[in-house]
Amino acid sequence: MFGSKKDVIGIDIGSSSIKLVEIKEIKKGYQLTNFGIAELHPETIVDGAIMDTAAVVDAIQSLVSGLKVKIRDVVTSVSGNAVRIQKISLPSMTKEELEESIQWEAEQYIPFDISDVNIDFQILDTLDDGSGQMEVMLAAAKKDVINEYVAVISEAGLNVVVVDVDCFALENMFDVNYQFETGDIIALVNIGASFTNINIIKNGMSAFTRDIASGGNQYTEELQKRFSISYDDAESLKLGKGGKDISREEMKKVIDQVSGDLVASEIQKTIDYFLSQGAHHSVGKIYLSGGTSKTQGLSKIIADKAGIPIEIINPFANVDYNEKLFDAAYIQEIAPFGSVGVGLALRRVGDR
Repeated sequence: MFGSKKDVIGIDIGSSSIKLVEIKEIKKGYQLTNFGIAELHPETIVDGAIMDTAAVVDAIQSLVSGLKVKIRDVVTSVSGNAVRIQKISLPSMTKEELEESIQWEAEQYIPFDISDVNIDFQILDTLDDGSGQMEVMLAAAKKDVINEYVAVISEAGLNVVVVDVDCFALENMFDVNYQFETGDIIALVNIGASFTNINIIKNGMSAFTRDIASGGNQYTEELQKRFSISYDDAESLKLGKGGKDISREEMKKVIDQVSGDLVASEIQKTIDYFLSQGAHHSVGKIYLSGGTSKTQGLSKIIADKAGIPIEIINPFANVDYNEKLFDAAYIQEIAPFGSVGVGLALRRVGDR
């Protein structure tokens, strides 16, 4: 949403951690050259708002120095309540004509004061029904949130060149690593700590997106409340690493309840809503990512509830890496955390 295809680094600022990814283009495709994760205190970022600027700046600087990153141009992203993405139909016109009129067109669809948002768009297709209409993907993000994220990255000594949206970063990552078949409809679902990003792709293009205000924090909070334990102990239990003297059966009951009630139900509702809007009969597969995707039993519960096959996405499936820098076990371990960051690192200034 800001706009030489210079190399960049992707910085994914989540509410529980910051991920830095560096990928370079090589003759046969792409190669991972850097990856790092910096954990954040639970109150550092709340509902997408940065509460402790110094902590975020320190985390970014630690990643850059620790990984010996030389590149200073950054692609980052926003998501959640500050972002609105919608596919709309407009009279057919050129990109230049739409650029002149997009502010007026967007006012009908954006639930924010138009002066408070940055707007971007992409023309998807001209409808072949004789209506003289075209489909446009409209994206708007609140300026104050964008400015907040840009400010912390700038304070860390870096230069933001592109601000993307998490859902589109997922799509960018998927395009490089997976192949679409004609007619395919798939759902990319990234479950973070505070938000779940859903991007439903049809024929290789985004058809519907939604950010849900629920994620891994719901598990932690429920475990803390149910067993009167600390945040750290609840996080350990959530990831199946053990902790307090709590039986596996008790823990599993809580995990399964949150998985079914909050996460899987919302994903199913989103897919059902999408299918109700047009001549779409089914979604063929859900590709799951995000740190919370590692939660014990979650993928099976989502698959059972939605009745759709699930695959844990691998953002490095078609990205080469130097085995002297990254071993296969490490790549497998970090893969669930890397989807948005990889999608950002693959961007270049001027891409559409």
